[in-house]
Amino acid sequence: MNPPTLPHQASAPDEGGSPPPTPEDRRHVVKRRWITAIIIVLLIGVPAGYLAISTQQSRESGRDKAAKVGATTVRPGWPSKVQRSIYEVPIPASAWKVGFLETNNWRTSRLFTQFAVTPADLDAFLAAVGTSREALTPGDVTISPHDAETAGWSWSPRALWYGTSVEQDDPRPSRDITVDLTDPEKPKVYVVSTTTP
Repeated sequence: MNPPTLPHQASAPDEGGSPPPTPEDRRHVVKRRWITAIIIVLLIGVPAGYLAISTQQSRESGRDKAAKVGATTVRPGWPSKVQRSIYEVPIPASAWKVGFLETNNWRTSRLFTQFAVTPADLDAFLAAVGTSREALTPGDVTISPHDAETAGWSWSPRALWYGTSVEQDDPRPSRDITVDLTDPEKPKVYVVSTTTP
């Protein structure tokens, strides 16, 4: 005859069995969930935010570069200090209505600049490029029709034009300078500086 079966009993703790798990209290559950959420934000949110900012900056930089490369006429703004140094166009600091365009090909590089100045600044600019007001020839537009078309400049027959050219040996730039003295208190200066690499 078989012995009667007894219901299964859990082993006593001192017999090596593990005690039954105690339920986690609410405070620990909330704390664990907060830590998990913070880790997810740090691992996913921060890199995603950085990527979005980086993408936007890259897009804006690309637009700026495309605008500079794609420019086909003189546009408002100052050429960089490096450009002004390379092309030897020392635009007076107090000049206004400043605009520029740079063009490059395998033979020549040109910087087209325009700006308005005071009479004293005009004299200072001309001296800085190695010439003077006395060297300006009345009625002379020294900028070629091709360069004027490239820059988007036109020469009104009603304006009082004066011009001169400052030639230099390569690789230093040569500059064609045309000045509008219709309003002698606010001369407008147009310069094409050409370098041959």
